Amino acid sequence: MHKVIGLIGGMGPEATILMMSRLLAATPASDDADHIPLLVDSNTRVPSRIAHLIDGTGEDPTPVLVSMAEKLAASGADVLAMPCNTAHSYYPAIAAAVRIPVLNMVDLTARQVAAQYPTGPVGILASPAVEITGVFAKAFASLGRDAIYPADRDRTLSAIRAIKGGDTDRALPILRAALAELADAGVGVAVIGCSEFSIAAPRLTDAPLPLVDSLDVLVDACVAAATGQAVSVKQGAA
Repeated sequence: MHKVIGLIGGMGPEATILMMSRLLAATPASDDADHIPLLVDSNTRVPSRIAHLIDGTGEDPTPVLVSMAEKLAASGADVLAMPCNTAHSYYPAIAAAVRIPVLNMVDLTARQVAAQYPTGPVGILASPAVEITGVFAKAFASLGRDAIYPADRDRTLSAIRAIKGGDTDRALPILRAALAELADAGVGVAVIGCSEFSIAAPRLTDAPLPLVDSLDVLVDACVAAATGQAVSVKQGAA
């Protein structure tokens, strides 16, 4: 019997639905009962991570995120996952608040990249808040790797806001230009480090370098955790 996965979601709601959809597709199943049971808190009222981390004026989301984790654990979740890279800036407080495992999307992604692309700097497409808090930079530094971001934070943020507003078409040229910039900077692989960008990622088939989507990494970890396998990373070149 599969373990129950609890999703700390709503950041944003479409990204949470995408996580559920990819989890469904990644689970071997021939009947309803073969699928992974989910408890989903798609809380669209989590205080803005951007306002708190970038603007420095918004409410701290930590208490809300911790409360979500505690409620999911109390409701029967065996493992928690949070399909929002930016919210991993608050991961230590969330993990400390519950007695069940909380999968770390950022650390898992760094390990996945290191396994598939073992040398060179890594490009990161993520919220400027992720760059400011250094969650990916720290994860890659622990593996002896440098993380490089596109230079124009405002354009990156505008792409996130466009996708949240339902206008992925407007975000695509920004993402393509950012990937070209990263390729010119000498990176050999880029991380899709924002779950809003995971929405657009399937349309980036013309990317000038390989992409590792952190949402897919989290999905694989959820399947492994739910089915009683050790959470690991895929080996070998992609």
